[in-house]
Amino acid sequence: MEYDELTQAVIDGDAPRAEMLTRQAIEQGMNAEAVLAYGLIQAMSIVGERFGTGEIYVPEMLIAARAMKKCLLILKPILAQGSHEPAGTVVIGTVKGDIHDVGKNIVSIMLEGAGFEVHDLGVDVTPEAFVRAVEDERPDIVGLSALLTTTMLVMRDVIAALATAGVRDKVKVLVGGAPVTDEFATEIGADAYAPDAAAASVTAKSLIASAVSVGEGDE
Repeated sequence: MEYDELTQAVIDGDAPRAEMLTRQAIEQGMNAEAVLAYGLIQAMSIVGERFGTGEIYVPEMLIAARAMKKCLLILKPILAQGSHEPAGTVVIGTVKGDIHDVGKNIVSIMLEGAGFEVHDLGVDVTPEAFVRAVEDERPDIVGLSALLTTTMLVMRDVIAALATAGVRDKVKVLVGGAPVTDEFATEIGADAYAPDAAAASVTAKSLIASAVSVGEGDE
């Protein structure tokens, strides 16, 4: 089986075929990490690019993402047995006072599709809960989502709480949501802003890469 077949099945949102090809790849002795990288992550990268250019829209992205998640369920137990290292770890949630989760859920799926380990805290998440998650999970990135102009201000409170707890410098903060802007992200001290799920995935990779390069430069 060529990885292109699996990639196309995920892009098409053909979950049954994608699952079949994933199982077939494992049965044929293909490396699970390679299936993830060259089949699933490649597919979601293409989906993200097409979404970013307006070639496809949220429904198509969701269908592809669901197909990817079905395949991921097959691969995860195998990856857990090996030495697979995720692209990074992300804690994500919709901030306190906001119960909107569609955008956050899409971002979570895109991040998983890009190889990240994602801990989704859900909605209406307090600053204290974000702090606890950072202390427990030790993520590389904290993703904050808000869909209301009133709740987006809570993002500042989360960043302040991380600083008070002494963990702000241990994570990168990525913010997004309908009312959020790049200027607002800078104003509240976030590390980055993403206007949509595809951009969030790309930005998360950039944040990891920049952190790695800084770490290497300190050696």
